[in-house]
Order: sequence, then C-alpha cells, then structure tokens
Amino acid sequence: MFDPHSRYYLLETAEHTTPDGQKVAYKRRRFLPQGYTLTLSSEVTVTRDDRLDLITAKLLGEAEQFWQICDANNAMKPEDLLVESVQVLRVPIPQPPSQA
Repeated sequence: MFDPHSRYYLLETAEHTTPDGQKVAYKRRRFLPQGYTLTLSSEVTVTRDDRLDLITAKLLGEAEQFWQICDANNAMKPEDLLVESVQVLRVPIPQPPSQA
C-alpha cells in the first residue's frame, strides 16, 4: 500500500465495515514526534522562496523524505515551514519510519 520509505509504511492497517457491509482498509493514526527529541544533522537557513522538496533532496538525498524535516520542526503540514521571509529549519539525521 505504501512505499517502504513512507512515514505510513509501518503503521498498522485496520479495516472498517460500512453499514452496507463494504470493507474499507485504512492506516491507523500516525502521531508526530516531538521535534526536539530528534537528533539533528544540521540546521539550514531558508527563505519563503525556497522549495522544501529541493532542500530535502539536497540534505537527505530524497525529495520524498520532506516529512522528516517537518517532524524535526513540529510541522504537521509542509506549507507551514516556509512562511517566514528568513528562518532556520532543523534537519534531522534520517530515520526509518516508526510505529510512533
């Protein structure tokens, strides 16, 4: 269902049965880690004109791992990260997905 590098990969798959008997599979909820608990590889100064996918590709090697930078900065939504004219983002040491 999800790529092995996805933040949802290891989450339990559950099933819901609708009133008409249809079975719908879904992933259990993922709780965000506290950013301050993640070990950092660096911090990077960015502007609102930067792109998170390009930053992530450069620093973590894969653009799809943007969620790791979101986690390190306590951001649920990626668009919340590049709102200031200049800001510093925490970049974690890449971690495999967990069942947090």
